[in-house]
Amino acid sequence: MIVCSCNVLSDEHIRASVQGEAGAGTPGAVYRCLGCSPKCGRCLATVRSIMSEALEQAATRCDSHCAGCPRGTSELP
Repeated sequence: MIVCSCNVLSDEHIRASVQGEAGAGTPGAVYRCLGCSPKCGRCLATVRSIMSEALEQAATRCDSHCAGCPRGTSELP
């Protein structure tokens, strides 16, 4: 879904910038990570919401792949 019409940024772009190596922690950092800057500002509330969801998902993800883990992936490596 396109979140920022001015820069044509999708929710996936935003999630990737938060979960990436740089780990953008503010809306401004998300834009910088994606090589642009906010223009009209109408998307900032939505960007913050997506960032919050992405950070929450990352915090509850289980990377140890334990069988029966209630916190995340059930896939085995």
